[in-house]
Amino acid sequence: MNATSAIARGPLIIVSGPSGSGKTTLIKRLLAMTMRPLRHSVSATTRAPRPGETDGVEYWFWDRPRFEAAIAAGELLEHAVVHGRDYYGTLKSEVEPYRARGFGVILDIDVQGAEQVRAKIPDHVSVFITAADPEDYARRLRSRGADSPAAIARRMETARAELARAGEYRHQIRNDDLETAAAELAAVIDQAFETGVQ
Repeated sequence: MNATSAIARGPLIIVSGPSGSGKTTLIKRLLAMTMRPLRHSVSATTRAPRPGETDGVEYWFWDRPRFEAAIAAGELLEHAVVHGRDYYGTLKSEVEPYRARGFGVILDIDVQGAEQVRAKIPDHVSVFITAADPEDYARRLRSRGADSPAAIARRMETARAELARAGEYRHQIRNDDLETAAAELAAVIDQAFETGVQ
């Protein structure tokens, strides 16, 4: 294969932000508007599916023994226990085969997982998403109708800890207007495709 026919390796885009920051909605908007070859990696988790969620679409919903077997077998790029209860992790099979084919891969992961990935994969782009103000997080969590008041309180505590680590990311985007935030994220990703610069 000559140099002109080689496929350039796609960028790895790490997107983190507290529950309620709107990062999942933002990523969906980005995927709908971009012409870039992008793929949203599907994470694995031991939490139960929420109403309307499908295995292999929002997450791979695994039981704890299966998740722990994947950890032992080295199948995960990163993993963590989130909100003090459930495992979440990124499968290597969701990332490397696609990057090798020129796809940009977006990881929607928490700050613990992002720290692991940044240490393992130097050629990454890191983006932290914030909401307009702290009360927005709680309001968005309540509007989902999926969490108990105790779970929301737990998520808010986690959100405060995550916000304290926003400075570890190369880019920070405030998501108080979806279209503006999506355009900002698209510009970051365009730069990654064109120059490889973080």
